[in-house]
Amino acid sequence: MNIGFIDYYLDEWHANNYPRFIEEKSGGRMKVTRAYAQIDSPIGGRSTEAWCRDMDIPRAASIDEICEECDAIIVLSPDNCEMHEALCQKPLRTGKRVYVDKTFAPDYETARRIFDIAEQSGTPCYSTSALRFASEYAGIDQVEALASWGPYGFETYAIHQLEPIMMLMKAQPEQLMYVPGKGAYTLLMRFSDGRSASLSGFDADAPFMMNLVSGGKNISINVQSDYFGGFIANLVRFFESGEGAVPHKETLAIMAARGAGVKAIQTPGEWIRV
Repeated sequence: MNIGFIDYYLDEWHANNYPRFIEEKSGGRMKVTRAYAQIDSPIGGRSTEAWCRDMDIPRAASIDEICEECDAIIVLSPDNCEMHEALCQKPLRTGKRVYVDKTFAPDYETARRIFDIAEQSGTPCYSTSALRFASEYAGIDQVEALASWGPYGFETYAIHQLEPIMMLMKAQPEQLMYVPGKGAYTLLMRFSDGRSASLSGFDADAPFMMNLVSGGKNISINVQSDYFGGFIANLVRFFESGEGAVPHKETLAIMAARGAGVKAIQTPGEWIRV
């Protein structure tokens, strides 16, 4: 199966590593065979042409070429989710299987517009954080309260906490409050049934960890499993079957919380409705 990359710029961690991961996890059945980028990388130092040469992946002249020549498509731009709506316009009308990298969209409204394209054209697609596939989360049910923490700022990295939180809580928060700190922040989350959760991010590198109460018992989690390997295996299954791991409804709820979190950053200490 030939897979095409569509990216804002290519010299970034996901584009640099997905080709090898996908080929390995698929046993060589899948290979990235074309790549397109809207601009040269502003962070990695390699132009699109240099990246394609170094990676031995032919450069596509346009998004149309990717859509026409590839069996399946990955829309990347992992650090610039605001670009996904524009980059997805053509691939999500092809009917081919499309994975849209995290973070899916800046907010609920944008996410709804993107999914509308796919649903109206019958194009199978999904998006997810790789953290969803950490084995440490397996089998956890009936979560009563939860505290999560991880690395870096909200806009790019909060998805890796928001997605597992909402997966485990099995609900969407009703209100959010942002609390800033020196080198860290906390997002407080209230759910309509009275439960609560918190998400903390630290400027410095930090592990993905959780402390939660389930069935009246305290559980501490330090994510050390190969969650990225689990994600890539799931991606390969999606390209084979067309069945995404995350329903659109769930991704929409996560993006609604993410969008409310961005708003909460502008008014620290105030509750913002999701």
